[in-house]
Amino acid sequence: QVEVMQSGGGLVEAGKSLRLSCHVSGRILNINAMYWYRHRPDQSRELVASITRSGSIDKADSLKGRSILSLDNNKKMGELKMNNLKVEDTAMYYCKAAIRTTDNLLRDKDYWGQGTQVAVSS
Repeated sequence: QVEVMQSGGGLVEAGKSLRLSCHVSGRILNINAMYWYRHRPDQSRELVASITRSGSIDKADSLKGRSILSLDNNKKMGELKMNNLKVEDTAMYYCKAAIRTTDNLLRDKDYWGQGTQVAVSS
């Protein structure tokens, strides 16, 4: 059974950094992509960053220049490090992993993490 567990997050002061991690457990072939979403209060969930197995990275303008993405298939994990955090980064953050397993060799299946709260104080 494939599961995705998130860690990291918490309460930090503006200007500080945080690292969010997403760990995959279970029998898998590959994590072909990892997506990071955030859900801010009174707003819809938004995609803020993504990374593919080949290393292609996309970021929302709000995170460009102050975030680092990684994806390590050997460790079955991905990370989003955010620097120079701002109050407006306060949100619940979710990772979604596009995973290929032996149960379905033809296409990836999306697995969501449970979410982790990031709160940035001024």
